[in-house]
Amino acid sequence: MINSAAWRFAPKPGNRLQPARIALAAVATVLAGLAFAQAPNLPQPAAPAPAALSDALPIPPPPAPRTSAAWILMDYATGQVLAGENYDVRHEPASITKVMTSYVIAAEMAAGKVHADDAVMMSEHAWREGGAGTEGSYSGFPVNKTAPLVEMEKGMVVQSGNDAAIALAEHVAGSEDAFASLMNAYAARIGMTGSHFVNPHGLSAEGHYSTAHDLARLGRALIHDFPVAYSYNKIKEFTVGPITQPNRNLLLWRDPSVDGIKTGHTDKAGYCLMASALRGDQRLISVVLGDTSENQRAVDSQALLNWGFRFYETHKLYDAGKPIAKLKIWKGAADDVQLGLAEPMLISMPRGKYTQLKPAMDVPKSLVAPIAKGQKIGTVKVMLDGKLIAQRPLVALNAVEQGGFFKRIWDELLMWWQTV
Repeated sequence: MINSAAWRFAPKPGNRLQPARIALAAVATVLAGLAFAQAPNLPQPAAPAPAALSDALPIPPPPAPRTSAAWILMDYATGQVLAGENYDVRHEPASITKVMTSYVIAAEMAAGKVHADDAVMMSEHAWREGGAGTEGSYSGFPVNKTAPLVEMEKGMVVQSGNDAAIALAEHVAGSEDAFASLMNAYAARIGMTGSHFVNPHGLSAEGHYSTAHDLARLGRALIHDFPVAYSYNKIKEFTVGPITQPNRNLLLWRDPSVDGIKTGHTDKAGYCLMASALRGDQRLISVVLGDTSENQRAVDSQALLNWGFRFYETHKLYDAGKPIAKLKIWKGAADDVQLGLAEPMLISMPRGKYTQLKPAMDVPKSLVAPIAKGQKIGTVKVMLDGKLIAQRPLVALNAVEQGGFFKRIWDELLMWWQTV
């Protein structure tokens, strides 16, 4: 096969510069070949255990909850939606709201503004609006008495105490309204674009809404950002004085892999459940809104989790900051630049098809120094069955300064010869 660069520089009769052209052409051809050899080729990730025969079959439809208004199943590691219906439609979140309250409290604790041992007062307002005399769930902390913040929070999380949620809001921000402003600010930071909160407990109120998608995002954020606060959600029962109440998440008793997250119920919202389970190193999050009963929301959530674990798996393809390819650099102090990712690349994919992944790169044909560290150079893509399933930006892992005067002139000449 004739190399195109060498063909262009074939000697012509009567050309006095023929020897110089031949030499320069030879060098250009070698460098062009070197650049091609160093073009990024993605390493295939190590294969897991051999796939089962059934993994070659099509994935069956998800067990869609028939009596719910909206639902979603999300992979925790990637945030990828595996299945769902109406998950971006606004819906009352009921007491799942308290997960947002937990997130705000944990974030304010991390900022040093409140502390786990703070004395939180069960005000008369909190007691009247959310205590035992109301129709909603309550924690049982006595009115006008204090309790450590962490205990009050467990009363809110485990017992779904509306009174505890109000007391915590007053302690953190002074009032429910001020706390709701914090909730909305943190929700925006998380990326909950379809949500708006007006209270810390989730009782029906005008302008108080979320979506199944946003709530799954919230659960993912709480697990990732504040694992200690999240751990309260797996407590099966909590005692305040003479009153012991169970966690209303029935999956905590039915499935040992489930470690959260939160139930909710009002007449308008129906029965709601945000659940999460960890099996091996894979975690899934489900949200079911507007179901018909406490048991049905648990049954529907369990079916979704089982389906997701059976038919999907999560893999980390590449670590952040580690070179996965290198690319030729012209006019640089170095001859190439290392390419990698700013963040780990994880994907959720049908189980048993790991070895069928086809990675590829889109990178510039010609790259000229200077190159800054962290500069976006191109894109790494992953295909499966001819479809794009993931892509991430490629960045320079090292800076490349401009080369000296003669290096720049020489590379300029070689680049010109390759274009004529």
